[in-house]
Amino acid sequence: MHVKTKLIGATLTAALLAGTSVMASAETLRWARAGDSLTLDPHAQNEGPTHALSHQIYEPLISPDMAAQQIPALATEWYVKEDDPNVWVFELREGVTFHDGADFTAEDVVFSINRAKMPDSDMKELLVSISEVRAVDDYTVEFVTDGPNPLLPNNLTNTFMMDKGWAEANDVTKPQDFEGGEETYAVRNANGTGPFRLVSREPDTQTVLEQNPDYWGMDDFPMEVTEIIYTPIQNAATRVAALLSGEVDFIQDVPVQDLDRVGDTEGLIVNKTAQNRTIFFGINVGDEDLQNDTVEGENPFASKQVRQAMNMAINREAIQQVVMRGQSAPTGVIMPPFVNGWTEELDQYPETDVEAAKALMEEAGYGDGFTVTMHCPNDRYINDEAICQAVVGMMGQIGIDVNLVAQTKANHFPLISNKETDFYMLGWGVPTFDSEYIFNFLVHTTTDDRGSWNGTRYSNPELDEKIKSLASEVDLEKRNQTIAEIWEVVQDETIYLPVHNQVLNWGMTENIVFPVQPEDQPHFKFMQFN
Repeated sequence: MHVKTKLIGATLTAALLAGTSVMASAETLRWARAGDSLTLDPHAQNEGPTHALSHQIYEPLISPDMAAQQIPALATEWYVKEDDPNVWVFELREGVTFHDGADFTAEDVVFSINRAKMPDSDMKELLVSISEVRAVDDYTVEFVTDGPNPLLPNNLTNTFMMDKGWAEANDVTKPQDFEGGEETYAVRNANGTGPFRLVSREPDTQTVLEQNPDYWGMDDFPMEVTEIIYTPIQNAATRVAALLSGEVDFIQDVPVQDLDRVGDTEGLIVNKTAQNRTIFFGINVGDEDLQNDTVEGENPFASKQVRQAMNMAINREAIQQVVMRGQSAPTGVIMPPFVNGWTEELDQYPETDVEAAKALMEEAGYGDGFTVTMHCPNDRYINDEAICQAVVGMMGQIGIDVNLVAQTKANHFPLISNKETDFYMLGWGVPTFDSEYIFNFLVHTTTDDRGSWNGTRYSNPELDEKIKSLASEVDLEKRNQTIAEIWEVVQDETIYLPVHNQVLNWGMTENIVFPVQPEDQPHFKFMQFN
């Protein structure tokens, strides 16, 4: 007999907000971080800072809170249909309006999910198990999946709901082709149901939001922030100076070298937590020949011995101590400990051994080394360019001469998506807290609906089938065994070179009460002031 299960997080939210008086104070928040949102189109990019801004304006059916736990947002409850395990039912919140006053209904959910499944959407890997989404009535939606999918709700926390009428009126029924450089109305304009409305948007300069007075959650959340002025400040010293001088109130990425300086400054505090994000390098293992190397007619990265040598050459402890000032956790796997599938054994990394790595290079036929280009962002992860510089030196010790190209994430990420880089840095968070998310994006062969961030060109049909099976496997013990089998292959193949799990440091004025969110997503409707 199938038992109806309702998954509701309202109890947790109520406990967190007990005693909160709505509009206890009215505050303008001046917010800064290293990089801007890439786009306002809520389905075009699956990227942390982009989601962080979108969460202020748009909303998913289920939202993460400040502890990264699921709570009801535009859906009030969700459960598997009693007579059909392939159908999830979502009951929607009534009385919700978009910022332009239009009603939020099931029609908008059907439209948004179908839009997020389109080829140019960067969210499609999360929705591959959905074969149909249908409106039962104005406030009930059914998701039909290809086989039972017990983890479907986990995949919806960053899938934002758009107004179908607004999208049609502004010719944005399809997601922006970000990698192709497309410009659409949804890139600089927005119409969500969220706690804040867009006032103005100057990409890479400033974005201004104002509190939405008609927000459905006005009585459920503190809602003490009345205006947000968001300013990306790429330069670390300038960003810290802005906080120290009082030009901004809150920065997400305090440079590790300035933690004591900020924390010891009167009127400022630093809050920290382990982040749900791993930093690693991807290498092109699939192409027959590399575009940016000195080896003619072959791909040195296709040799597992070369990849193992590179993994062995990375001195993770040195990066932790010198580059990160202790603010990282070295790892041997591209998933943080938060994720289902993580084990201490997988987390182990090889001891740094330059001589053994050189021997592997010799065995592979590359004892004389070669030259290759590495691509790295300089405004996305903590000390990203400095980590890349350190790894360049480490690769040089085993004969791999690396030309480093460091640039803004807006230029860096399309290189990965378009398969235009052979050696690159990437960071990956796992909002579903399950290994399937990593496999769908980073391990599966690149197809229409999976593998969009698999810049390694790795392809393993047998592994692909195992990855696909995870979406509909209801026997969790069997599913976890399959996850373990997939990780065994991924680790053995060494298609990625893990470096560390990030530690988050948020700096803010002492009158702000705001815990660090493990996914680096500040939901400002929760922010309070002393």
